Amino acid sequence: MTNRPDYSLEQALIAQGNRWIAGVDEVGRGPLAGPVTAAAVILDAAAIPEGINDSKQLTAARRNLLEDAITGNAMVAVAHATVEEIDELNILRASHLAMMRAIEALPVVPDHVLVDGNRLPKALRLPATAIVKGDARSLSIGAASILAKIARDRIMEDLAQQFPGYGWESNAGYPTPAHKSALQDLGVTPHHRRSFAPVRNILCRDES
Repeated sequence: MTNRPDYSLEQALIAQGNRWIAGVDEVGRGPLAGPVTAAAVILDAAAIPEGINDSKQLTAARRNLLEDAITGNAMVAVAHATVEEIDELNILRASHLAMMRAIEALPVVPDHVLVDGNRLPKALRLPATAIVKGDARSLSIGAASILAKIARDRIMEDLAQQFPGYGWESNAGYPTPAHKSALQDLGVTPHHRRSFAPVRNILCRDES
């Protein structure tokens, strides 16, 4: 049975006198193409939508329904780090950059930030806690995971129209066999991450 997130981490922080608790998550660290996307969400404790969970545990239809409920009842922000930034910084630092942009885009400054994962962004100067598997433990992080995944999937669906053949509308840029085969056959696009080995290897092959 899959554990479902709850609001206990947020409630404990609220009991300590904090008001605005932001959950932050990112998607897109593993793909060979496209940006990395982060979302920050401050839920209203009196109006938390039913059914929030780790985005990976939800169908696309369920995520889309929850998107409307979350954005209608919470303070939210979504931000990205580009392929160029991923290649320049490395994927972890680019992920943290996207997280920082999302946090800074919130309409209020959080009193505490709950970040999915085992590391906090080095630039984060607010009180914060890293939560391993946070999207399955915290409703705020779970809500952020949903918004981040929806936003990034839409970007990849749009890019799939511009660069057909890579299957981005279904694989979202992840290194599926079909995507890697298309890379071999069609080559590298401007939206591929050149610092990632499968892409870099093809570029080196073409240069030689």
